[in-house]
Amino acid sequence: MLGLLQSVSQEGSALPFVDGIDGNMIDQIWLGARGCVLACDNGEVLGMYRYGPAMPGRGSHIATATFLVGERARGRGVGRALVEHCLQSAQAAGFRAMQFNQVLSSNLPALALYRSLGFAVIGTVPEAFDHIELGYVDAHIMYRAL
Repeated sequence: MLGLLQSVSQEGSALPFVDGIDGNMIDQIWLGARGCVLACDNGEVLGMYRYGPAMPGRGSHIATATFLVGERARGRGVGRALVEHCLQSAQAAGFRAMQFNQVLSSNLPALALYRSLGFAVIGTVPEAFDHIELGYVDAHIMYRAL
């Protein structure tokens, strides 16, 4: 898990993490989430997600999630399988909707996947992410009822 998180973060094109990517982060953010699922093949972690409430208390009926798919596993349906599993898990856990808070405008595969699963862009934060190659890019907030 740590290796996947570090490699995807180092790409600088999807995740905001720069420092502090260590076992404590895995324990607190990933394993401490409401749900954490790995996609593996022969002991290799191909992808993973974590989900939980987007907000505490009166906002806790809306879930949010973070997805990672390793470079070698992209384009093989791993991301779709993870998102579909997450939506089913969140619904079974009683969440009423799923909200993604930062889907980069430059992440065309993720945008296409989320749209194909019924998500809509409900807002955009201009220049919210400092992309390693493209500079500042917009981040979309996406939403789907469960």
